[in-house]
Amino acid sequence: MMAKENIAGSSLTQKTFFQSLSHRLWRDRYIYLLLLPGLIYFLMFKIIPIFGNVIAFQNFNPFKGIMESDFVGFANFQRIFEDSEVLRVLRNTLFISLMQIVFVFPAPILLAIMLNELANERIKRFIQSIVYLPHFFSWVVIISIATIFLKPEGLINQLLMYMGYDWVSFMTNSHLFVPIVIVELIWKETGWSTIIFLAALASINHELLEAAIVDGANRWKRIWHIIVPSIGPTVVILLILRLGTVLDSGFEQIFLMLNPFNKEIGNVLDTFVYEKGIKQSDYSFSAAVGLFKGLVGLVLVLGANRIVKRFGHDGLF
Repeated sequence: MMAKENIAGSSLTQKTFFQSLSHRLWRDRYIYLLLLPGLIYFLMFKIIPIFGNVIAFQNFNPFKGIMESDFVGFANFQRIFEDSEVLRVLRNTLFISLMQIVFVFPAPILLAIMLNELANERIKRFIQSIVYLPHFFSWVVIISIATIFLKPEGLINQLLMYMGYDWVSFMTNSHLFVPIVIVELIWKETGWSTIIFLAALASINHELLEAAIVDGANRWKRIWHIIVPSIGPTVVILLILRLGTVLDSGFEQIFLMLNPFNKEIGNVLDTFVYEKGIKQSDYSFSAAVGLFKGLVGLVLVLGANRIVKRFGHDGLF
């Protein structure tokens, strides 16, 4: 008898919940309609294309389509580890990503701390506006500006020759390719990335800073012992997310800078997939490389999250 009453009560609760939910959805229907453009975008360009990854396990023929193309299992993934060109491109990708993590990732943290230490709010806002600006330039514009400065008759070479040095072919020197990529990325994205860290700095308890001043701590000690630990959780989360994209080196920037002289060091997975998939119509192999990138990113995120938790920090989940 009690079991029947519990089942009846549970059914009534569920019915009430769904009635309340439907009432709220209908009441706020016009607000929920605002979600439609975003939902349609993710459905059309993010969710539905996932099913197209099945071509990574096929010898895909565009004339036969996905349903009739021959199934080859993991043969395309096997090619990733057998093709010497893929291994070279993978090595280039990992090296450029490592340099980005070492030099580009800390740059907005340092800039945010420097801006936070400025007492004059007018100067602070002016500097923020200036450093945000390059983010809104396309990579075409950024690479064009860099080329103007670095070409043989450009400003940099003019300065070198004025100081008595020989001019340098920056854009065709393979040894300078990665440093130029890093400098361009720092200039373009550092200012915009400071937004997150400035928000984290704004949440610091000012009583801690005041207490440190009373105890005689100078500016450097306050930064090292209070400010840096306070933004530590934000830094950890962003670093975990960055590890998830370790095989994404920035297609547009690299593609625009590639030429026959630096391709040996500058060709990365993204540009390699473009050449294989678009230029050579090797769609199945390109899809396999894309899935491989996603798998590596997933493993790195899960591994980094677990390591962070073992050290007592809050991870992503």
